Amino acid sequence: MGDYWDHRHYPETAVLVGVINSHQTGEMAGEYLEELAFLAETAGAELRGVFTQRLDVPHPKTFIGSGKLAEVREFVKEEEIDMVIFDDELSPSQLRNIEREMNCRILDRTNLILDIFAGRAQTAHAKTQVELAQYQYLLPRLTRMWTHLERQRGGIGLRGPGETEIETDRRIIRDKIARLKEQLIKIDKQMAIQRKNRGKMVRVALVGYTNAGKSTVMNLLSKSKVFAEDKLFATLDTTVRKVVVENLPFLLSDTVGFIRKLPTHLVESFKSTLDEVREADILMHVVDISHPNYEEQIEVVEETLRELGTGDTPTMLVFNKTDAHTFIEKEKDDLTPSTRENLSLDDHKRQWAGTHPESLFNSALQKSNIDELKDQLYQKVKEIHVKRYPYNDLLY
Repeated sequence: MGDYWDHRHYPETAVLVGVINSHQTGEMAGEYLEELAFLAETAGAELRGVFTQRLDVPHPKTFIGSGKLAEVREFVKEEEIDMVIFDDELSPSQLRNIEREMNCRILDRTNLILDIFAGRAQTAHAKTQVELAQYQYLLPRLTRMWTHLERQRGGIGLRGPGETEIETDRRIIRDKIARLKEQLIKIDKQMAIQRKNRGKMVRVALVGYTNAGKSTVMNLLSKSKVFAEDKLFATLDTTVRKVVVENLPFLLSDTVGFIRKLPTHLVESFKSTLDEVREADILMHVVDISHPNYEEQIEVVEETLRELGTGDTPTMLVFNKTDAHTFIEKEKDDLTPSTRENLSLDDHKRQWAGTHPESLFNSALQKSNIDELKDQLYQKVKEIHVKRYPYNDLLY
């Protein structure tokens, strides 16, 4: 195919665009753009520049103002940039208007995350979920600049369903969405039966921000080989393992990582995957203690869990990656207030002791403090197990 661009051999170049507004300070916008850069690198892009603009609200027609748009357009032209990635979801009209201004591909955060999911999906189940989310995102955004639906193109943001020429294709996509929904209903029923067939064993679900180290914790506790990688969304499919701590068996599941601004299409499509979280007896919230903004990541995960209706599920807070935690020790006579960079692990432990007295600090990679983790997990599983099987006292 003449217009195919193999990004596996020739990394596509990208610039990022974000907005600083009343809801998003300069510092927050910087953090979001750092995460967007990680997302772009995970997708295989080579970052060439970052643009930000202060706006009370994003421009309704072009997201950013005309002056900033011209600045980005000039840079894209001079540097021959392949794509511009915006840190928020663009409306269909914003996408069309920006595409008219730029002679390159335009992606938003949602499209980029969908693309990563498309590249990560391994099983038929995950592929179906991602494909449905992609088509739902694509339907209102069809433009004439793309080739016909049946002509697949390579490149970031173009994996999966592709884009189309217009009206007849809207009907094609609606038909595909209907068929994919039917497939997922069947899959959801099968998954529900599988969960039911597991009996009444206590179920523990690993949750956390993407890249927090859940799969490494899973491997350590279950002695299995779950794919673990220092990239966002390494795990898409839920992995369930039977684990025995001391003499007590339970089920442990690893789930897809959460992230800021997680696309609603994905949450809807991944219902059956997220049901593992909804139906869990205990949640193990894994946190990357080495991340400079781990507190906000905790808030994102907790908010997502509340949206899933699991806010009351007993939760263990596990601060992982203590081996990667670094801090700048202050001089003894330095009286300036401590900052995030000056806090030692002991400081963090004291900070969380009040609100989460049972929180744990460990390194799954270095296998440090794992006995305490297993002991606390054993006690919580045993508490539920005893209520569920009051006469099965041979285990204890």
